[in-house]
Amino acid sequence: MMIETIGAMTMSVPSEREIVLTRDFEAPRSLVFEMFVKPEHLRRWWGLRGSTLTVCDVDLRPGGEWRYVTRGPKGHENPFKGIYKEITPPERLVYTLVYDVEGAREHPGLVTDVFTEKAGVTTLVENMLFPSKEARDGLLQSDMKRGAAETFDRLAELLATLTVARR
Repeated sequence: MMIETIGAMTMSVPSEREIVLTRDFEAPRSLVFEMFVKPEHLRRWWGLRGSTLTVCDVDLRPGGEWRYVTRGPKGHENPFKGIYKEITPPERLVYTLVYDVEGAREHPGLVTDVFTEKAGVTTLVENMLFPSKEARDGLLQSDMKRGAAETFDRLAELLATLTVARR
């Protein structure tokens, strides 16, 4: 099994069809979970530095759809979408993930986010399961590692400001 550390995030590849991202956040689990499901929070951290989340639609219910579109500093847009499968606040979120562009939308992933808290630190374990090894490898060959690590860094920075404000 391949394990790689990118900044504060760990990425492992436990099987031919999976990618697992793990990251600790110094914030209560309920707050971290909230950051993943409320558009007013998602708009502040989701995506690469310098990008803007121009579309952030969340229908938070099993069977509900979500859609995000990021716009980079040079105007390039990246559309993502999916369907919520399971929502168990504040511990678990299961949804499909589609990079909504030609050649990628045909290979949706199933993401399971598990949030655990110990001594005020929340650990996120994000398991991505793909329909094939080729679909998983396509994501691994993209800029996904850097993108996920940077996005989680942005979340950690936002959480630091919110947890200070709540004290």
